[in-house]
Amino acid sequence: MKYKIKGLMKTDISKVYILGVGLICLLLIGGFFSYAMFTVSKEKSNAISIVTGNLTSFLAVDGSEGNKLVVPNGESKEFTVTLSNPNNRIARFNFYYEGDLPEGVSAGYKVSDGVNTPPVEAGINLEKAGSSGSSNTYIIKVSNKSGSEVTINLGVSVGLDYNDLALPSNGHLFEEVITTGPVSDIVIDNLSSGSTYDDEVDTFITGEDPNNYIWYSGKLWRAVSVNNEAKTTKLVTQWNISAISYNAGFNPAFEGSYMEDWLNDTSVDGFLGNLRDYENFIVTDATWNATMDSTSLGSITRPSDSGTVVTDAVGLLNIYEYQTSYTGTTYRNGYLNNGLNWWTLTPYNTSNVRDVGNVGSANSSTPWNAYGVRPSINLKSSVKIVDGDGTIDNPYRLNGDNDTNLSGTLLSSRYSGEYIRFGNNENNLYRIVSHETSGLTKITSAEPLKSSGTFITSAFGSNTTFSNENTIGTFLNGEYLTSYVDNEYSNMIEDSTTWYLGTVGSGASYKLAKYTDINMSSTTGTTAEAKVGLLRFGELMAGQFDRPGNNTTYWILTPYSTSSVRIVYDSGYAYNSAPSNAFGVRPSINLKSSVQIVNGDGTLTSPFEIQLGS
Repeated sequence: MKYKIKGLMKTDISKVYILGVGLICLLLIGGFFSYAMFTVSKEKSNAISIVTGNLTSFLAVDGSEGNKLVVPNGESKEFTVTLSNPNNRIARFNFYYEGDLPEGVSAGYKVSDGVNTPPVEAGINLEKAGSSGSSNTYIIKVSNKSGSEVTINLGVSVGLDYNDLALPSNGHLFEEVITTGPVSDIVIDNLSSGSTYDDEVDTFITGEDPNNYIWYSGKLWRAVSVNNEAKTTKLVTQWNISAISYNAGFNPAFEGSYMEDWLNDTSVDGFLGNLRDYENFIVTDATWNATMDSTSLGSITRPSDSGTVVTDAVGLLNIYEYQTSYTGTTYRNGYLNNGLNWWTLTPYNTSNVRDVGNVGSANSSTPWNAYGVRPSINLKSSVKIVDGDGTIDNPYRLNGDNDTNLSGTLLSSRYSGEYIRFGNNENNLYRIVSHETSGLTKITSAEPLKSSGTFITSAFGSNTTFSNENTIGTFLNGEYLTSYVDNEYSNMIEDSTTWYLGTVGSGASYKLAKYTDINMSSTTGTTAEAKVGLLRFGELMAGQFDRPGNNTTYWILTPYSTSSVRIVYDSGYAYNSAPSNAFGVRPSINLKSSVQIVNGDGTLTSPFEIQLGS
């Protein structure tokens, strides 16, 4: 969790008396140490209870003296405080500052490497454990953008129980609050020192697993960089949203490619068309540098702005941006290595495109291969964070995409990628795919089906054509509906859906899975009618959302040829296989237009709970 200083009303201190709450520091040459003793007396049941606390190890850095935190303009400083309680009573300690913070200055607790334990209630519980007492170490981070050097005076107050805490006269206390502000500020300011790299154009987030997770429009993203001048923030999805061929033949150019088309398609089938209110969130005329580069990782330099630059709303990361993300570590350990295979924006030569392998290495491949797609966008400088702390379990939430109280809302109004509780037992987590049919909500299982923790497998059938009578279709429209989905959920499913079975061969456009041509003039005549089906090649959510070992290869319903069917490998790329082979199963269904939300916010930690409305 993130904490910051919040102003509170002064409480009644008539029952608590604090002696010596200031910090008395003894700074030693070559090290640091401080010691402050304070005693609290409280009348209780005609007796006096005494709690003695010791404040130790206050680290004074860069000119700070004692309890004075000195921070130059334009810088952020971290100060470490350890509070210990040697007694057998629970004592609550709180940091406070004297006076108001200047405009442009923010301060708060900073979680670092699991050191910090969040305060309990409004204070820090330090209950004696055994004979040694207990202690907690906190890092206080102060960021100064006020225009001049600032000095903050820090104090400590202490209380005996949850309802008894004395505050200083100005009533300012460190307390858990929602951290708000521009994305460009917060994602950088809340990082540990050494977790950024500034190339004088962009400030890149670097390292193994920084707290740079953002939840937007039903998808988990990572903040990659902040533009120093425009203050826009570049994001990339944490996982592969789909897998498609980059382009036809040996053409590695991004402009005019299948990839550019898929990313910026504003129809119901496209990525951009399924982003929430994208005009309000992202830069729609962003520039993407797709300059050719065959340099090895570790020696790639920033591509020139006079190189190959494309203007689009959505793009991919280029190989320089990927390389820069693991500054200070290795490509194997860098946070952008998601363990899957995915395309970058950078041509390797006149016939190949650079991709990232599932171990994080930089490879090159012919554009007709169908590797994973991790879309990238640039958030506008005006977009603000309103919640979260940037961790994977509590990602930052954006203003305008942080809905609450959704009970009674139709599911058909929600967004691709959002999570839903649907089905039984271990197979009860699904995600929204799209609203391909007006009023209906297409969903798919969040991962292939399991039985007792093991992924189940099935042959596709005796041929490459999906139907409710071939092997996998019989399972989906039979056993799946009775064993994996009970009547309550089965009744929410539209009785019949049209499943498009267009063939997509090597180097062909993803659009041919649904349409007769790349102009989408009409849908393919090769279809099947069934209650339950599978995702098709290039469809949203037809990617991998975990590393190999935690996921499995699964079928999609698109034929590759007359003798093989498309599959999505566990490492993230789409290939093909004979229909007699056995792979995982990810059911896809359309939910009725009357299905509504009764609880949840659509995130992984709080999926939508749904019911069939009237």
